Amino acid sequence: MANTAQARKRIRQTERRTTVNRARVTRIRTVVKRVELAILSGDKTAAKLAFDSAAPIIQQGAGIGILHRNTASRKISRLAGRIKAMA
Repeated sequence: MANTAQARKRIRQTERRTTVNRARVTRIRTVVKRVELAILSGDKTAAKLAFDSAAPIIQQGAGIGILHRNTASRKISRLAGRIKAMA
């Protein structure tokens, strides 16, 4: 157990940040899943619309530090490539 006031404060901050960061990770996973489902449905316009709304959210996650910037770029690139390859 934390003995100092600063250690107790750090525990409170960590709990708050963990909650917020989990929500952000969940949001990123959700938008990626929406794009993947749109791709699997075969509707290129729906996939493009889903991608256009997902890309900024993924980039924002990289800016905040939820994802590594290379990971975010890789996710965006692969999704864009899959949309481009659609017939």
